[in-house]
Amino acid sequence: MEQPNYKELYLTLFRATEQAINTLIEAQQRCEELYLAATDGACND
Repeated sequence: MEQPNYKELYLTLFRATEQAINTLIEAQQRCEELYLAATDGACND
């Protein structure tokens, strides 16, 4: 029986985690941009 390649398993998981985090950061930044664009000038009294 062959031993699993733990290094490759770790790297695969790490890359997927990094990609997921980056996707969430990009989505948050986009939402912030949309919010700011929608409220631009709304607080100028």
